[in-house]
Amino acid sequence: MKITFLGGGNMAIALIGGMIERGFAAQDIQVIELDADNRERLHKRFGVRTTGLADAQALGCDVLMLAVKPQQMKAALAPLAGVLKDVLVISIAAGLRLGDIGRWLGSAAAPYTRIVRCMPNTPALIGAGITGLYADPSVDAAGKEAAGRILAAVGSTVWIEDEAQMDGVTGVSGSGPAYVFHFIEALEAAGRAQGFDEATARKLAIDTVLGAARLAAGSEDAPSVLREKVTSKGGTTAAALAHLAQAGWHDTLVAAVAAAADRGRALGDELGKD
Repeated sequence: MKITFLGGGNMAIALIGGMIERGFAAQDIQVIELDADNRERLHKRFGVRTTGLADAQALGCDVLMLAVKPQQMKAALAPLAGVLKDVLVISIAAGLRLGDIGRWLGSAAAPYTRIVRCMPNTPALIGAGITGLYADPSVDAAGKEAAGRILAAVGSTVWIEDEAQMDGVTGVSGSGPAYVFHFIEALEAAGRAQGFDEATARKLAIDTVLGAARLAAGSEDAPSVLREKVTSKGGTTAAALAHLAQAGWHDTLVAAVAAAADRGRALGDELGKD
């Protein structure tokens, strides 16, 4: 399977590194990158082929990974409009809908349809990401398997049945690392307020979140059950959770995710209006 990346930014670097670690051959990977210095760095680091030409002759691939910024996608795809045949297109650009990408690769009358839309998150940079994927109905089982293999190189994957839910994926897991970082930030501040120095407060906060996440990931119990197991009636944890409930912490987070999803839908409208 020959794979061409359109764009060589951080997420492309993460994917290429993960793919090579999992047995993909460097000689089967090509990166189309306009910046000459980035091309040189990618070639030296991974041994992949690089080019600055985004045209049909430069492709020569089975899979085209769209890894440029959403705002730049229409212009980046212009040289490829109307020339793709049987190439599986995988987009990791946030917010862009299949219909708009297909229109830019084909035309309004005959959009390109063999496309998979993905929403990875930043822990993919260390191979610990989670990616939501949605495939156009025209993508066959082999195409979905190929997309799943590629994105699994940087973490776990889930398939979504309705493209409209991709905005929900963005709200939960795409933006989710920022919520966790914010929680760690607050827990660290709470530690400092209890008299710990910055380094100690940060370690207590980060390792608590890391350990709890590992425990949840390895347990058959739901997070709510795990929470109940560590909450003794009248104890310290109960006091803290009661305060969080009084402050509306749970409902606030649910509303925050909804706001992120709403913004994702609005961005999709804005990016695809041309």
